[in-house]
Amino acid sequence: MSKKKKKEAQAVLTDGTVLPYIVTDNPPRGGMKHTYFAPDKSYVIQFFNKPEDAQDQNLHKRLEKIIGAYNPTRSEAAGGAAGNTEATANYFGGLYCWPYALVEQPEFGIVCPTYPKAFFFDADASQADALDLQGKDKKSRWFTSPRVSKYLRDEEKGDFRSMLSVAILLARAVRRMHQAGLSHSDLSENNVLIDPKSGRCVVIDIDSLVVPGLFPPEVAGTKGYIAPEVLETMNLPMDDPGRALPCIRTDLFAMAVLIYQYLLHRHPLEGPKVYSTASPEEDDFLMYGPQATFIEDPKDPSNRPDDLKVTIHDLGPELEQLFLRAFCDGLHNPGERPSAMEWEKALVHAWDILEPCANPACPAHWFPLPYGSEPVCPFCGTRIDRRDVLHLRIRQRMNGRRGQWITRQVINVYDGMPFFAWHFHAGVFPDEKVQDRSMMAYVSHQGGAWYLVNRSLAGMRSPGGRLVPPGQAVRLEPGRAFLTTEDADGVVFEAMD
Repeated sequence: MSKKKKKEAQAVLTDGTVLPYIVTDNPPRGGMKHTYFAPDKSYVIQFFNKPEDAQDQNLHKRLEKIIGAYNPTRSEAAGGAAGNTEATANYFGGLYCWPYALVEQPEFGIVCPTYPKAFFFDADASQADALDLQGKDKKSRWFTSPRVSKYLRDEEKGDFRSMLSVAILLARAVRRMHQAGLSHSDLSENNVLIDPKSGRCVVIDIDSLVVPGLFPPEVAGTKGYIAPEVLETMNLPMDDPGRALPCIRTDLFAMAVLIYQYLLHRHPLEGPKVYSTASPEEDDFLMYGPQATFIEDPKDPSNRPDDLKVTIHDLGPELEQLFLRAFCDGLHNPGERPSAMEWEKALVHAWDILEPCANPACPAHWFPLPYGSEPVCPFCGTRIDRRDVLHLRIRQRMNGRRGQWITRQVINVYDGMPFFAWHFHAGVFPDEKVQDRSMMAYVSHQGGAWYLVNRSLAGMRSPGGRLVPPGQAVRLEPGRAFLTTEDADGVVFEAMD
């Protein structure tokens, strides 16, 4: 019997371009749109569910701005976001599924790139015979809820380091939107796809972006990610000055929830506390809204589970303080919530204090090890021999003060740890602007001694002032500092006990 031929249709874009797509009887359908794939699955055509959307000029204008002037995945020269280079456009193209064209015929819709293959489950992703995940989106909830993730094979779940990578990229994606004055309005486990195996994420459903003062929000959000002030005032009229609408500050709540879930695999507000016995709906409203209480609130333990083995304290002081600001100070006071940029910096710093767990059966494989803390993995309890632990203090020059240095950060090192440009130059941060991501040095731990092996740095000096050319190493000894490069923004390393 011959294969049934796929039915192909054509979408006409606003510039007259014609794109083919495959018609199916039951296309994937969300709250606002339904989706058809290109013949080669390189893009999708998404039509809006409501015919009246085709007549909504406000929606048309919003989408035109999103596709053009606010588009971080398109260079400024190509009509995208101001200041965007081709390199940064390509970088952010990997963090968003950003729409790039409007469809006029046969219906009103948009064209989006298809998610990369890594964000779809393979046939062998599930360890439950009755659960077929092949081709399904890797929505965040598959990996953040123990009730659901137990059905996945271990290799699908990644580890603490890969989930930290996901969190960094999410914070970076949100930071980029917020820098342009945009807010997503519906960040949630459904609209951020993640691949823990590679440590990557992609933000989807971009067409609902809110542009303050220009385009109002169309959606309130998703349960568990709606900011308490939005939920609490949802019954007020849209034009009531007391009603809180989705905006950058509400994004900051949803993003913090996702980061907490990525690192600790639980929701920050879902604890044992019963808020109302009147009905499950009333209990949910109070739990996520006016009476929301952080499960790790140090001043109010009423919602704290008894079995919290790993807490925000185990993530290091920077992340601990941000979570307290997000879910204590900022839970009911939106102005106190940390910015996406603060999260991005703190998460990158957390990456630099990671320690590999010596227990091969540890589910996390990595854990943060701040200077001065006990070298014990909080996830499995394995103790690391103190002789196998070393921290480095990184100092940078004080602006305008010749010969004076300040501590930039303290990092943890391990055997084989790679070092990059941002470790050696005070003016470099590992964001989208960094083009050279080649390894410039690495740590070697041999016979109880620690060494920094130079691969490509010019001007590295030993503590005694000897030039250390590429291919040679500096021994890392507590109390002995050395200049890593003679560049004006070069930093000093000093090993610490």
